[in-house]
Amino acid sequence: MTKRILVAYDGSDLSREAVWEARNQACETSNREIHIVSVVKPTGPATNAAVSHSIGDEMAEKLSSEMDELKEQVASSDVGVITEVIINKVQENPGIGICKYAEEQAVDLIIVGNRGLGKVKKMLLGSVSNNVVQHATCPVLVMK
Repeated sequence: MTKRILVAYDGSDLSREAVWEARNQACETSNREIHIVSVVKPTGPATNAAVSHSIGDEMAEKLSSEMDELKEQVASSDVGVITEVIINKVQENPGIGICKYAEEQAVDLIIVGNRGLGKVKKMLLGSVSNNVVQHATCPVLVMK
């Protein structure tokens, strides 16, 4: 049976470290699959819809390119890597999208950075990582 590890990726240094942590854990056993997933929340509710879609597409393209590079570095014959960029059309925390993806794909572990690229740095957990910890139905490893 394949064990699946999901990495919540946002382009930050911590999310890159999370990818390598997933790789390390995947190498400990056989038949592992790493899902590198990014949920893009283009802009806030006051933004023009056309501008919002354009920004979301730009962000998705940039993240997709970065994730493809990571996939090449991390993948091996023993570890499969899947990348996915999800554009969040509704105004919900990207952590909810991460949790939905994890449930749909029967993920066994989610790895997330404790703080990402948000404008406000928090003392403890960022809003996305906090949301994942609160709503995930599988274990969550928070990178610090």
